[in-house]
Amino acid sequence: MTVYYTAVESFHTGARRSVQGCLVRDCSFGNATLGSYPKDFVAKVEQEGTGRMTSGAHAGRYLNWSYDVGYWLDDIPSDSYGNRLVPFVSAAADDLARGTRFQLVAPLRLEDGSRLDADAERRLTAASFVVEDEFTPGLGGARHVDVYIGEEDRAGFEDSSPLYKMLVGVGLALR
Repeated sequence: MTVYYTAVESFHTGARRSVQGCLVRDCSFGNATLGSYPKDFVAKVEQEGTGRMTSGAHAGRYLNWSYDVGYWLDDIPSDSYGNRLVPFVSAAADDLARGTRFQLVAPLRLEDGSRLDADAERRLTAASFVVEDEFTPGLGGARHVDVYIGEEDRAGFEDSSPLYKMLVGVGLALR
């Protein structure tokens, strides 16, 4: 099991990169200039699918990305179907039909077999997830679930958040 999140521009610094894409959702591989953003922020948008911009003309809006349409601006962090991603609700899972509801079952274990941080485990097991998103082809797979945890809340999020972890052997209770 993995998690995904919305990148937040203000937590990223360094060299900037100009981004071209669509000014609206219903467009593919547009060539409008969407702004210039830190390269590591743009990389996280490509990795996670969405990021909230905090500077420039589009501050407060979302830069979204998908392998099959490129970049686009939106007013929401959107899933693969154009719906709002909801923290601790939205999920992707290749083996489960869209609309399937589930909860994670404790104990939640890290790759090394140790138990996930207790507070993080409580937050994840208390959530009721719904499969309403899909993986980029090649990133999902059998028995792989990806749950959305909302916006990153600090610089170095992937290295320091107790929620940003890969878990193994996670049980699911289908609802």
